[in-house]
Amino acid sequence: MKIQYQNNGLTVFESALYRTTSTVIELNHAIIIIDPNWLPIEIDFIVDFVNINYPLHKQYLLFTHSDYDHIIGYGAFPNATVIASQCFTNNPKKGDIIQQINDFDHEYYIKRNYPISYPKVDIEITKDDQTVNIDGIELVFYDALGHVSDGLFIVIPDKKCWIAGDYLSNIEIPFVDHDYREYLKTIGKASQILENHHALDLLIVGHGDVATNRTEIERRIQQDTMYLNALGNKEDFDFKNLIMQYSDNRNMVKAHEKNVGMVCQAIKGGYQRLNTQIN
Repeated sequence: MKIQYQNNGLTVFESALYRTTSTVIELNHAIIIIDPNWLPIEIDFIVDFVNINYPLHKQYLLFTHSDYDHIIGYGAFPNATVIASQCFTNNPKKGDIIQQINDFDHEYYIKRNYPISYPKVDIEITKDDQTVNIDGIELVFYDALGHVSDGLFIVIPDKKCWIAGDYLSNIEIPFVDHDYREYLKTIGKASQILENHHALDLLIVGHGDVATNRTEIERRIQQDTMYLNALGNKEDFDFKNLIMQYSDNRNMVKAHEKNVGMVCQAIKGGYQRLNTQIN
């Protein structure tokens, strides 16, 4: 499995599928394993990495949100203490998420050496701007809604890093799978987080490349803000050019068309048509 980034006790792994990231962060005598995924050989690589480098460290398993690709490696870490949002725990679609994992494995004849189940949360994040202390290191959790209903941002000031889940990617447009207005709030919160944490210079995203300086983090916030604002604008907009700044992957066009539908649901008394035709 590819190691995309490694520094200061922090290792970011990159899956061959959708460039999905998994992260291991050393905190004194504990480690945090974030969203381990995708393929069995990739998850085995992360397990081996942990066992070799941190055999005596207490394990914490942190989920940024409940999308099936982000929880698919849960069963490979049976001794870990699980951290996620209260909304993650109360997700009414747990069965559907597990079915997505099973469907994926069945489609590609995949066998795993651990059971598939929805994560049981030990430490729930119940409010915005909640702090959890792990082995003397402070983690600050922020609600991050819009893409999904149970997302989290995690800031670790001692590591000068921010784990953003499926937000602020450099290769994907914002995926508004839950709520457009909540997504706008989350991007506004992202600007505030960067302003409040002056030392932050590392952004880890769920898909794509780590951002290693504040200028790049600011650029991503501005780009996502521009895209989201354009979605809610009644005037025509050159979405083709904007989407190409993220990626030339045609799946971004399909994601954009889905976003348009979400915006039409969100804006009461709104307009009949958005610029969805991208040639």
